[in-house]
Amino acid sequence: MILEPLSPGRDLPPPLLAELTALYASNREFHRLSGDFPDPDDVRPEQVAAALAEDLAVPGAEVLLARTEEGRLVALAGTLAHHLDPADPDPWIGLLMVDAAEHGKGHGRAVADLVEERFRAQGRRSAVRLAVLANNPKALAFWTALGYEVIGHRPDRALGRPCAVLRKVLGEQSRTPRKAARIAVVDPDGAVLLFRYDNIEVGVHWALPGGGLEPGESPREGALRELADETGWTGLEPGPLLCTWEHDFTHIGTPVRQHEHVYVTRGPRRDPAGPGLATAHAADGILAWRWWTRRELAGAPEPMWPPGLAGLLDAWED
Repeated sequence: MILEPLSPGRDLPPPLLAELTALYASNREFHRLSGDFPDPDDVRPEQVAAALAEDLAVPGAEVLLARTEEGRLVALAGTLAHHLDPADPDPWIGLLMVDAAEHGKGHGRAVADLVEERFRAQGRRSAVRLAVLANNPKALAFWTALGYEVIGHRPDRALGRPCAVLRKVLGEQSRTPRKAARIAVVDPDGAVLLFRYDNIEVGVHWALPGGGLEPGESPREGALRELADETGWTGLEPGPLLCTWEHDFTHIGTPVRQHEHVYVTRGPRRDPAGPGLATAHAADGILAWRWWTRRELAGAPEPMWPPGLAGLLDAWED
């Protein structure tokens, strides 16, 4: 995930405005709650441009565009270096909006983490605040799950809407962000290869071939390299993106929050084989490997990463 600030004081290029309008228009449910647009089912480019210009006119405000490694716009965040109330010392997150088609993929949490780290890098290590509309319980559940605590209730300054005010102490980041990529290799009968791990933090689990990205490496490149390192297989190409997801675990003694791109492709059923494979498996903590049928995945007694793998593969084949 990459955050890029939107430059204030200039007209938005038409392609960028079209992207932003599609992002806003996808969030009809939120706009019905907020009342920010006259017709939530007809959000227009000129309305989006005006809303962004108004946000950026506030001193200390930033609008941050969140893009995937492939450059696709999936979210937007608005921040304030200081609240307009001089008695409030903390920076604020004014808005976090994820493309509705991308909900449930971890983008919101990833953007929140990046915004918090951005405040830390600016020396704002005390805390960050935000307000959630009282009629939006989903947003309240999202932010409290990220460690934000309700510290009060008051109407917002713009329209007087009832809001809950939340605050999170930033301090030092407790987990190191780590990017990774994996490939689900599906054989002609629909079975998929997984490796068995035993991690000091999360315990025994099964995961697809893959691992952390090297500097400057794209997720597709990293997925291919890791597949060759862990199986000895070459000649396969990552197919479509099956999903992205985030999870916490400990990697070589370091607590990390890992963001994974998971691809899927077809390949023959065979054993991992190649020189140095046993050594590589030992270094990566791989205990065993096996091919799993779809039915076996659904009833597996140990955790499968990513969760819901059987359903994801069913949807891909459909």
